[in-house]
Amino acid sequence: MIQNINKINGLINIANKAGYLIIGSDALKGYNKKLYLLLYSLDIGKNTEKIVNAIKFNPNCVIYGIDSIDFCKIVSVPNCKIVGLKNKGISEEIIKYLRGDYIG
Repeated sequence: MIQNINKINGLINIANKAGYLIIGSDALKGYNKKLYLLLYSLDIGKNTEKIVNAIKFNPNCVIYGIDSIDFCKIVSVPNCKIVGLKNKGISEEIIKYLRGDYIG
């Protein structure tokens, strides 16, 4: 169980409204611009898994697999299994929450 789900969800919503969130495997397939954070549900299909494996070679991108229940709470996008963030600042804040660097 991830702590601070509401705070991560708030950051994801800010990124989405600002246009920094890439939602879904179709949008991420073949994406070759800067990507700083990739979040995916652990119950992804084979096609989405191929996308995750392709992005693993991006040295700037941090990748997190999240339990499907927590992922739904974090992302708040129906039927979404994968999202990418192309904003470094927001990505770093989310990573701190995922690693547990922030308490409360």
